[in-house]
Amino acid sequence: MTPPHRSLASTLYPVALLLIAMASIQSGASLAKSMFPIVGAQGTTTLRLIFASIIMLILLRPWRAKLTAQSLRTVIVYGMALGGMNFLFYMSLRSVPLGIAVALEFTGPLAVAIYASRRAIDFLWIALAVIGLLLLIPTGAASAGIDLVGAGYALGAGVCWALYILFGQKAGADNGVQTAALGVMIAALFVAPIGIVHAGAALLTPSLIPIAIGVAILSTALPYTLEMISLTRMPARTFGTLMSIEPAFGALSGLVFLQEYLSLAQWAAITCIILASVGATLTMGNTAKPAVAAD
Repeated sequence: MTPPHRSLASTLYPVALLLIAMASIQSGASLAKSMFPIVGAQGTTTLRLIFASIIMLILLRPWRAKLTAQSLRTVIVYGMALGGMNFLFYMSLRSVPLGIAVALEFTGPLAVAIYASRRAIDFLWIALAVIGLLLLIPTGAASAGIDLVGAGYALGAGVCWALYILFGQKAGADNGVQTAALGVMIAALFVAPIGIVHAGAALLTPSLIPIAIGVAILSTALPYTLEMISLTRMPARTFGTLMSIEPAFGALSGLVFLQEYLSLAQWAAITCIILASVGATLTMGNTAKPAVAAD
């Protein structure tokens, strides 16, 4: 391979991995929705996190982490934020199309990026995000097709995503990749009682186990691995910019796998939120770190 070809390949390789990771996450969300009629969003979240924690336990061996009392508190908050984010996101999917739920959830990391920068131009990104929200959240008969409670769950997932970023950076600085495994395990312990109370013995339905494992791989193990590889091979700002298009992946996945058709206004709203996220990422400080998707 000649040097120019090698350079092009080395540039495109992490981009391709990141695109695969985003497609994997949204495909996993579509697959997870097929479990709702049997165990509900609560039980689906529980099964996903349990199997994901087993996979992460094997892959990352979190018992190697050396925790102090302070770092343990940070990891616990990080894990609870992760669990809350997954739980609220799946709750939103009961009544909100996948692409819209992802766009609403994305306001969490967008808020973190804007707060970290606080420049005059950020008012433009805030305005774009507000326009997107106004187009998505029901305010009258024209938008009555979007459930207000479901939209609230998605925005709540965004709040948890913001906490996940803030505490995840602190926890990751202490324990590196083991933090991800610890966080998923804590998230499973946090959400499992809700799922068990809601779904009960239905969680043990044999036909659900392969689907739950597939969701855990598509939504957690595979994308986490690909994102970690990508982040080590491209600038953080490039990573964050590419991650900003994830709401579009969500909308396309909902269209292909769930036959969720969006109106032109809803596509415009998703575009506004994507542009706001891209703009906030491109204008944030050089030291700021991008969000890792964790739906």
